[in-house]
Amino acid sequence: MAVPRSSVAFRSAPPLVRLTKAFPTPFKNVIATARTCYSARGIVPDDDIRDGFEPLARSLYAAGHHTTYQHAHFQFALENVSRQFIWSFLHAHPFYNSEQVSQRYVPVKPGTYFIPALTGQALELYEATVAQQFAAYTKLTQMLHPVVTAEYLKLFSKHDPSHPKVQSKITKRAMEVARYVLPVATFTYLYHTVSGITLLRYWRLCCQLDAPVETRTVVGAMVEALLAYDPSYCTVLEEPLPPEAVGEFVFAGWEATEGQRRAFRDAFDVSLDGRVSRLVDWKVHGEKLVADAVREVLGLPSAALTDDEAIALALDPARNRLLGESLNLTTHAKLTRALVHPSYTFRKKLSHAADSQDQRHRLTPASRPLLVGHLDIEPDYETPALVQLDEQAARFYRETMARTWEAIGRLKALGVTAAEAAYLLPNAVSIRFTESADFLNLHHKHRMRLCYLAQEEIWQASLEEAQQIRAVNPRLGRWLLPPCGQRAAAGVRPICPEGDRFCGVRVWKLAIDDYRRTF
Repeated sequence: MAVPRSSVAFRSAPPLVRLTKAFPTPFKNVIATARTCYSARGIVPDDDIRDGFEPLARSLYAAGHHTTYQHAHFQFALENVSRQFIWSFLHAHPFYNSEQVSQRYVPVKPGTYFIPALTGQALELYEATVAQQFAAYTKLTQMLHPVVTAEYLKLFSKHDPSHPKVQSKITKRAMEVARYVLPVATFTYLYHTVSGITLLRYWRLCCQLDAPVETRTVVGAMVEALLAYDPSYCTVLEEPLPPEAVGEFVFAGWEATEGQRRAFRDAFDVSLDGRVSRLVDWKVHGEKLVADAVREVLGLPSAALTDDEAIALALDPARNRLLGESLNLTTHAKLTRALVHPSYTFRKKLSHAADSQDQRHRLTPASRPLLVGHLDIEPDYETPALVQLDEQAARFYRETMARTWEAIGRLKALGVTAAEAAYLLPNAVSIRFTESADFLNLHHKHRMRLCYLAQEEIWQASLEEAQQIRAVNPRLGRWLLPPCGQRAAAGVRPICPEGDRFCGVRVWKLAIDDYRRTF
């Protein structure tokens, strides 16, 4: 049965899109930068650009000379946009900057979620399911409070659990775990900054899945704001590609059988060999590549600098004091750029919530899935460690997941599209993918995510990755450390940079195989 549609694109509050910051004359800057390339008189200012530049702009665009379009940046304030849209589109590439409200630390308010253009029974079922998910979030937060308190006091036994600051930390940790039951339809708000060329790409690809209606609406509003600010962008603005123009279109719905999806999941999960992240490929000469590159930077033969000494010059914080800096300088410094040559590929499985943070590490890219191509009516989700510590909470968590997937199956029977039904998927839904990184950027990622304050699943994945790299490249892997480990080795004080957010564990004194955490 075909589901009835209302005449509106969707039923929830419309997205609010505001252009908050921009270059004064962005399109003239495209032409000014292009003409500067061939200027014998020096820099060409934007003010020197007069009418009649459109042919040159179109020529540059058609020839692919797009760095001229990359200078001008635009900052947008976005509200009433879903977590699914953010994950599937805005953060699914490296060329952006975002700061969005955190579900880890800010309570989620009821009624703040995306509603597709459904009517009748399908709409009633969708809204009832979201109401259950939001109610479960509130209840699970309360249920986890004693569990979190007990784990907190294991770390800080002298703290008064009734103190307002301690209560705040405990509540935030409980919320962080409880958010796993919330739907990916949940609204967020954020600042989002992109270059002009990225915004043109957004518009060209705005009909792609997983959230095509919401994506086209939000990106359309961004483009409308751009053209209101500088109409000259009409000179090169192309129409969006139709959905069928992208290769994954034919796998965009419920087409795969449940047996096929189950076979994929089972094979993938078996291949992880019990891990969250499994090393599946790497450059076999990674350590030699680093040593040779260091010697090349310094202009020294191997007789003057051994492999061990060369690697230590780049990676030992006691010898390379830049590694103890708060500011990440490794991409800019000559010696540490030698770390770009080794690379590693991991097969991994995270929740939607965890992967939404993992994908923010834009220089450790991944082939993330078309989520609607994985959608099934069988529950498929991750469970946080703190939930597993309490049987009552764990049972309630399982029941909530079962009700969610049952509702998705009923929406399918009502004729709701996979893209619309996918909004009901919880933050806990499993995301399976392959991720690759060079050692330079993996080193920075692990510095951030091996910290005990990092999101639980990313911390576990990073720990497993560091251990596996140590097994194949021990002279490199030994330097994959949290910030406190790097700072301790560099002699920087305080060792923990988090101040009153200190995790309570002197991690820098532990061997990596002794890393353990539940809180």
